[in-house]
Amino acid sequence: MDMGTRARSASRALGRLSADDRTRGLKAIAEAIRAAAPTILEANVKDMEAARKKGLDAAMLDRLALDEKRVDGIVSGVEAIAALPDPIGRELARWQQPNGLDFARVAVPLGVIGIIYESRPNVTADAGTLCLRSGNAAILRCGSESTGSSHALVDAMRAALKKEGLPQDAIQLVGTTDREAVGHMLSGLDGQIDVIVPRGGRSLVERVQMDARVPVIGHLEGLCHTYVDAAADPQKAVDIVVNAKLRRTGVCGSLETLLVDAKVADTLLPKIATALTEAGCELRGDAKARAIVPSMKTATEEDWATEYLAPILAVSVVDGIDGALAHIERWSSGHTDAIITEDQAVADRFLATVDSAIVLHNASTQFADGGEFGFGAEIGIATGRIHARGPVGAEQLTIYKYVVRGTGQTRP
Repeated sequence: MDMGTRARSASRALGRLSADDRTRGLKAIAEAIRAAAPTILEANVKDMEAARKKGLDAAMLDRLALDEKRVDGIVSGVEAIAALPDPIGRELARWQQPNGLDFARVAVPLGVIGIIYESRPNVTADAGTLCLRSGNAAILRCGSESTGSSHALVDAMRAALKKEGLPQDAIQLVGTTDREAVGHMLSGLDGQIDVIVPRGGRSLVERVQMDARVPVIGHLEGLCHTYVDAAADPQKAVDIVVNAKLRRTGVCGSLETLLVDAKVADTLLPKIATALTEAGCELRGDAKARAIVPSMKTATEEDWATEYLAPILAVSVVDGIDGALAHIERWSSGHTDAIITEDQAVADRFLATVDSAIVLHNASTQFADGGEFGFGAEIGIATGRIHARGPVGAEQLTIYKYVVRGTGQTRP
């Protein structure tokens, strides 16, 4: 409970700071993480050793692992957030009523944000600094696998804030791995937490959405689809599909189901399949796909509903755009779906019809990432229908209030 009280106090202090103060704090955090890299990496080695002993799968280990390049990426992400326009105080709309009252809708922080996440140390930095950029205090609860790495990162971040004379309780990490702590956060810490953001697998997100007593910004798994249309450029199709699946298989924007128009499947699917299998990807196809590429394993209904986060791809041959849209409507998690085609009318229909947080034309689903949107970073990809949808960056971590200016008006 004390953590929530301190976070609330810090959030109020942040609201009184200037944009320059918040930027100064973010730049100091970037430098502190860079300086603490050896300590962070040492802690990560211990986390990785413990994770291997626990038998974590390859996708989880990939998310947990840090090296010098990834720490540099964390620092670059914080620097990018520091360079973002400050979202607080933005005038979102302004108008006057006939009685002379002047109305403005102005962006303000959400307040105290609780972030519950699994084995991704980078989320510690992304979430903490995005909250700081948007004037919010963050209470972080990492997965037990990343405890050492996350503590090292938070120690560096808090030290930087303290050095700059800024409220270090704006970023706090729950010190225990006891699952009971999650329950306390979901209850709202006696009204001290305003919003919960879960980032992790289906079981975590579903528990948060079911048990939370405060609003939740969350997403379920990324069951991402790419549809290769009859009018697709063949080389684009090969390049985009291989990148979408294999650039990093453990991210939520990784392609999980490939849909190919029956009109071009005989000629194009073997090319795509060869490129994928040569790169180490296992393919699981429906009957039509296996008739064209017999080396595919048989896809079951479970495959259409599985976020592999591994070099495995489900493949279906569909009857044109109608077949693709029907499959996506049935199986998509509403995260990210893409079309590859040179037919603009077909592309426009896909983009208008598919009801996902992110839809792409002739581009890899791996672009489902806040940094690629120019947000600097993101806490997650929201698939719900509250005010934030898609990449949740600093701007999405604000709400608004109405400021009304008068000249002595009274209501008749």
